[in-house]
Amino acid sequence: MSNAKNIVVTAAAELFGKKDPAAVDRWVAADYTQHSALAADGPDALRQLVAGLGDDFRYDGARVLADGDLVALHGTYHGFGPEPLVGFDLFRVDGDGKLAEHWDALTPRVENTVSGRSQTDGPTEITDPDKTEANRALVTEFAQKVLVGADYSVLTDYISIETYAQHNPEAADGLDGFGAAAAKWAEQGKTLAYAKVHQVVAEGEFVLLQSEGTFGVPVAYYDLFRVQDGKIVEHWDAIAPVPAELPHGNGLF
Repeated sequence: MSNAKNIVVTAAAELFGKKDPAAVDRWVAADYTQHSALAADGPDALRQLVAGLGDDFRYDGARVLADGDLVALHGTYHGFGPEPLVGFDLFRVDGDGKLAEHWDALTPRVENTVSGRSQTDGPTEITDPDKTEANRALVTEFAQKVLVGADYSVLTDYISIETYAQHNPEAADGLDGFGAAAAKWAEQGKTLAYAKVHQVVAEGEFVLLQSEGTFGVPVAYYDLFRVQDGKIVEHWDAIAPVPAELPHGNGLF
């Protein structure tokens, strides 16, 4: 486990597992920059958030990716509201080994998905660490040509036509399943439109994109892809509306 990954996993366990506000002093930088819609800037706001977590709060982690000083968590929060929330947290670890910056996107958990898959199940272990850079390049090019560029004629250059396991709750497996969902969304006035990819986090066969765009309204897109043999074979995501106001001036991105 990389040092940054170990730091984030340990800090998250103390902050959100043990719900220990004192963990902020051990793990969070004094100039902690917050991008979440749930908390204000700085370590004091995070300490207040942790101190206010109820007895019913828990976090069920599914995946952890580390890429240099960036570490991404994928999992489910229980107790932030009446319904569980699935999403991604992205942390930057500074040179002192402290959490220095945080981004996230959360979306309601859906019990009955179109594909029958949950929003977090599927492979979790990183088995192809030597393919990190090749997979990063593949997904980055896919993002620029297909997601941002909207050139769907090259879709099969990047996504497998044989296996495409879908975890978006409204789409079935395969490219046909995604196409049907996209058509339904368009009828509802929710066209998938990506304006900019802000961050790419890659480790082994997993590549996470943090992007902004619109889906009827301005949104943050977090898309996690699994690559196998040079093609995307699995997809998880969280699409979160951009709030009109944030409790800080840092923006979501």
